[in-house]
Amino acid sequence: MKTSLLMAATLALLAGCTWVKLEEGGGRVRVAYDGRVDGCEKAGDIGVSVKSKVSVYERNSLKVKDELETLARNEAASLPADTVVAQGEPREGKQSFTAYRCGTRSTAIRREAAPAPAPKEEAQTYPVR
Repeated sequence: MKTSLLMAATLALLAGCTWVKLEEGGGRVRVAYDGRVDGCEKAGDIGVSVKSKVSVYERNSLKVKDELETLARNEAASLPADTVVAQGEPREGKQSFTAYRCGTRSTAIRREAAPAPAPKEEAQTYPVR
């Protein structure tokens, strides 16, 4: 009983760890969640993978997705590219990305008009600026 409890505690601690670190070059690469890469030049395709399970324990899907994006950003910096776009959702710890060279276009902040007020019965969200 003590052994299984100790093993469960160890797995829980390991599941919370970030195993992938953002490198200096990867810090200059953005993830285009909206897929807007108009006017950018395709630099290549990237395939990345991480462990989605530790033994029989499923890792947090958000943590896995974050690590996949970090790996893609690190890899894109070596192409060289400054923007990556995910090609679908992660599956079993694997994900594909397309890398682009956008230059200054990748850092331009688009100012959009504020959305119309939501009816009282609906929730409303705003992007963080």
